Amino acid sequence: MSELKPGRSFVSAQQVAELAGVSRSAVSRTFTDGASVSETTRKKVLEAAETLGYHVNHLARSLIHEDSGIVCLIGADINTPYHSRLIDAITRRLQAINRVAMVINTSGDTDSVEAALRQTLNYRANATVVLSGTPPTSLINTCLNSGQHVILINRDDHLDGPENISVDNAAAAREAFHMLHRAGSRRIAVVSSQAGTPSLVARERAFEAAAGEAGLDVTITRAGPTGYGAGFEAGRLLLSGSHRPDAAFCVTDLLACGFMDAARVEFGMNVPEELCVVGFDDIEQAGWASYQLTTFRQPIVQVADHITMLLDNDDPLRHRGGRVCFHADPVWRRTVRPK
Repeated sequence: MSELKPGRSFVSAQQVAELAGVSRSAVSRTFTDGASVSETTRKKVLEAAETLGYHVNHLARSLIHEDSGIVCLIGADINTPYHSRLIDAITRRLQAINRVAMVINTSGDTDSVEAALRQTLNYRANATVVLSGTPPTSLINTCLNSGQHVILINRDDHLDGPENISVDNAAAAREAFHMLHRAGSRRIAVVSSQAGTPSLVARERAFEAAAGEAGLDVTITRAGPTGYGAGFEAGRLLLSGSHRPDAAFCVTDLLACGFMDAARVEFGMNVPEELCVVGFDDIEQAGWASYQLTTFRQPIVQVADHITMLLDNDDPLRHRGGRVCFHADPVWRRTVRPK
């Protein structure tokens, strides 16, 4: 099988027809549901398509120019406050440079992630922005080898070709520990989720390492998916024991909101007098009067601006690759006792 190189133009149906030794219309009929085509012809066309890496252009099979102006945003949990804000920021900026966003919700399922990434090829997207940590490396390579500009957000793999945008989760998590430690907290818990994404794992590990350097052990609880319910359940589990924590670092704000409500409603605890809490993301709810959560602000504006800059200056025949890392700044509110 021939290997497509990054930056190569999309394979045309005419190229498939020539390799298969059939007409252009036979190729079209092969990829049209219900169209009449012999099994012999179908087999020749499919083998040629596989060899060349051909993907059907569902958007416009007769499209003359390869620049569709489409940018696919691939992500799971897009209904969460953080992801919805990120998508809002990215789509607004893409529209400003005359690009069209195609949002594909993978819902975190491996099969749906694969199908979504392959759809970006079928629709001739110029670029794909991967918001989720779930797509396997092999599928991202497929996008690169088919001529797409791929931008990865908060992934921990090292690939040649895609742009990588990340947040310094480790630095923020270490600072979160020192916030709580300076406030006098010594029995500290980490409230995480079962998602296991690179960002969440990096926050867990960095916080635990910082605590270890200070001679403290931390308890890490993962009560469910990354959401309010898992945070509430984690609060019930952690605070019902005889050695309840006096502080918690919640790796997302949604987890923190659930955790705080469990502490106050189920156990009557006062925040921050009896329990200090630090979150991560700075979602809208973090600033609500009922929470006033001390947290770390995701650099959404910087990430969206950087994506726009990359795509606005994009040369489809040259994929630069590269990495950029943004800081998450602390936002002090009322869930940590004064120093």
